[in-house]
Amino acid sequence: MPRAARSFADDLRARSDDELAALLLARPDLTRPAPADITSLAARASTRASVQRALEHLDGGALRLVEALLVVGADGAAAALGASKKAVEQGIRELWAKALVWRASGGWRTARAVGEILTHPAGLGRSTAELVTHPSTLALSPTTTPDEVADAEARLTDRARAVIEQLRWGSARASFTTPALRAVRDELVRAGLMVALDGDDAVIPREVGLALRGGRLSREPWAPPQPEPRHVDQADADTAAAGEVLDLLWRLDDVAAAWDEEAPRVLRTGGLSVRDHRRLAARLDASSELTAFVLEIGHAAGLFASDGEIDATWRPTDLYDEWTTWSPARRWTALALAWRDTVRAPGLAGQSVDGTLVNVLGKDAAWPLMRARRRDVLDVLAALPAGSAPTIDDVEALLRWRRPLRLPAGAPTHADVVLREAAWLGVLGRGAFTSAGRALPAADPSSAADVEAVTTAMSTALPEPVDQVMLQGDLTAIAPGPLAEEAATFMRRAADVESRGGATVFRFSDASLRRLLDHGVSSAEALELLRRHSMTPIPQALEYLLGDVARRHGHVRVGSVSSYVRSDDEAALDALVADTGLASLQLRRIAPTVCVSPMPAATLLDVLREHRHAPVAETSDGGVVVRAATVERAPTPSRRTTPVQVHTLDAGEAEQLAGRLRAAEKDAVRPSEHDAHTRIPSCDPTVTLALLQDAAAESVPVWIGYVEAGGDIKRGLFRPASVTGGRVTGQLGDTSPVTRTFSIHRITGVASA
Repeated sequence: MPRAARSFADDLRARSDDELAALLLARPDLTRPAPADITSLAARASTRASVQRALEHLDGGALRLVEALLVVGADGAAAALGASKKAVEQGIRELWAKALVWRASGGWRTARAVGEILTHPAGLGRSTAELVTHPSTLALSPTTTPDEVADAEARLTDRARAVIEQLRWGSARASFTTPALRAVRDELVRAGLMVALDGDDAVIPREVGLALRGGRLSREPWAPPQPEPRHVDQADADTAAAGEVLDLLWRLDDVAAAWDEEAPRVLRTGGLSVRDHRRLAARLDASSELTAFVLEIGHAAGLFASDGEIDATWRPTDLYDEWTTWSPARRWTALALAWRDTVRAPGLAGQSVDGTLVNVLGKDAAWPLMRARRRDVLDVLAALPAGSAPTIDDVEALLRWRRPLRLPAGAPTHADVVLREAAWLGVLGRGAFTSAGRALPAADPSSAADVEAVTTAMSTALPEPVDQVMLQGDLTAIAPGPLAEEAATFMRRAADVESRGGATVFRFSDASLRRLLDHGVSSAEALELLRRHSMTPIPQALEYLLGDVARRHGHVRVGSVSSYVRSDDEAALDALVADTGLASLQLRRIAPTVCVSPMPAATLLDVLREHRHAPVAETSDGGVVVRAATVERAPTPSRRTTPVQVHTLDAGEAEQLAGRLRAAEKDAVRPSEHDAHTRIPSCDPTVTLALLQDAAAESVPVWIGYVEAGGDIKRGLFRPASVTGGRVTGQLGDTSPVTRTFSIHRITGVASA
């Protein structure tokens, strides 16, 4: 067990380098920026913000232990929690490792800010001494025994007893707003079970509340929830998830094909319009929610993005072309890691937030907390035995135990949304965690070994790709498994998907074969590809259909031009076409007096004028365009934004920082060496504030350096009494102390006395 220390800072100084490194790993916020020495580390570790962050990462068991230490201390914690002393001691050691408690000469104490944050531990009110100035105003004394509380409760009327029963395990404070309820409140105050506050409120003192609970902090056991989920065979879960994975990959390819044909516009406010969203959902034969998930996961993985043009549209990216060459398992790994780490929340698409409709791929469809929630759900699922298929209630209970401060009772967990997305993605199969999903939570995207491990786990579940289909006489084709890339590309162009599942059914039609020919494939090449990718001979009906479509394909042709040149003088046009210097204009004569060019009209005018011609621009009705005077402007410089960078701390960095802190502490003046002549080192205002708050809480003197009103720097022995509002009040001096109040910014440094 740790040795007793004089102060929180001394407790940290007494730790070994390994214990300091473990503290830095458990609370990485203490390292940004790196503290100068252990004194600065102690000051930062006791600040409200840092302690709040550490408490939010405690699970339900650790948080209840902290509450027990605040209410009954270490000696009574085991009885208050209904746990063994050995388990409590082990829990206290874990809290000590995170610097949330320290061992004083009188026993274990919580860090100062813990009590400031947990003002109502376990739902109990403040102590009697804090609630009333004169405890004699209560019918019962502050040291009320359980027997006295039981006697007082037994003498209550039925209505007052019902109120106590309702408040026993809930909040200690209540409002009594009607005359009848105020009469009940007065009865409870007279009985010594409550203290009247301002207005109609009253609160049960902490000692009375604990006695009403029989000395227990909670009626639930001090243990995490033990769900009993149904069991699913792991192989069945992996097989079911493989089907979802193949469907997801197909849908992403369908989106890319649809946007290659007709790219939808990017809304002025960002995102995809509701009309394009619905149109795509109809093409994918999927719900609006599933379509939003497919688009958001593709966008998060970098497969779809805005092309950045003035009239911007959504298109597949260059990465998509590379992604399609990967194996199905590797493609899924990229999607799964992107889903785990993205802040996008596809479930928000289509909802109204503050009266504004959230569009898929829009800026409002982002929710940073969704990333943390996905990781929490994945960690909960990974902790369950293999094959467990928990219900949503089971997952929510485990989430609330895992993050009790962030997810108190009544707060939405969004576990149903995460589980639904995990099922669409193939992380869950039949409600159970898949083998690939189990490898996902700890995978590092920058580690090739981790990526390969997730890919290997998924590849064992996916069936081997096939490169042939079975052609049917009814113009359908059946793919008995996932198609290889070449076969999949051909079938996606030549036929439409009619149904998916263990096998995929395609149907050939006039429109699908015309789509194939539009991609530059001739009828002979199409027949050759059909023979190559078919297990069966080509049905006569399909061959006739292909021939009929090919005969009609291309009879009518459509082209485009950007500008034209018109002249009544045919000889002038002959000279333009024959001029080799104008070859770049690609002039093509379509009539005796008209030539067309793919170049823009402005370019055409400039080039003709450079070659000593005298063209003029004309409108669509033949009128002459008069050029208006223009003023050139410099382009507005783009505003650069700095991307968010997340720094993590590894074990090696923690050990190095712990060594530097130890070396700095050795070079610093020992607290016991401070006297009236020792130099007081300068302190950061945050460190100064924390040291003074600790000294006030522990009623110990400190040496301070301070600046007088005239600018003189002085020093003295100071006994702080209170620290509020950036000012500290206490007694300055040793032999004849005087009460002084200092602003924190006027104190240059603090050192232990």
